[in-house]
Amino acid sequence: MENKISIIKKSKFQVSEWSGGTTTELLIYPEDAKYSDRSFKWRLSSAKVEAEESIFTHLPGISRIIMVIDGVLRLEHEGHHKVILNPFEQDSFMGSWKTKSFGKVTDFNLMMNEGCIGKLEAFSINDNIKIFLDEISEETNQVTDAFYCVEGDFQLTIGNELLNVNKGEILEVTRYSDEIHNNEIKICNKGSQKAKVIKATIFCQS
Repeated sequence: MENKISIIKKSKFQVSEWSGGTTTELLIYPEDAKYSDRSFKWRLSSAKVEAEESIFTHLPGISRIIMVIDGVLRLEHEGHHKVILNPFEQDSFMGSWKTKSFGKVTDFNLMMNEGCIGKLEAFSINDNIKIFLDEISEETNQVTDAFYCVEGDFQLTIGNELLNVNKGEILEVTRYSDEIHNNEIKICNKGSQKAKVIKATIFCQS
């Protein structure tokens, strides 16, 4: 299969309501999967929590990572741990846990079904940076790196491609081989303010 590089514009996002607010689906795999029937291998979304207190949807078999974008979030996982998250701090937990949240926030979510593993990382760009993408492991034959532009605008160079990503958009790089110029990419801030980016990396079997 060929490696895939694409930018998903805000007009393509799907917005849905849940008990505590609204959720914007940014990326889902496979592309024809539906969150409602839990047919996805992984899903990236951003939720706006509008209730001061809410209970997370019960998602057995799903592992989750949540990162706060704006506000302060307190999570209580019954029988497990409690945590307070400030902007760009994260927590990992299972969707089968009974989880209660406190605080009105905007967050970033990675959900993964069995057979997938992933991680989140947040960074700021004043000028430009160089990063290296993770190599594809023997256990998985596909890795997706998604770059979500939280603030500002940035320009990403990967191989011979140069892509401009604006605030609220997400750039997807899905690889089935390690042939993208030694996995090196360059990210340049193209705006007057600091760019803030959340990078999600997901390994799975295609």
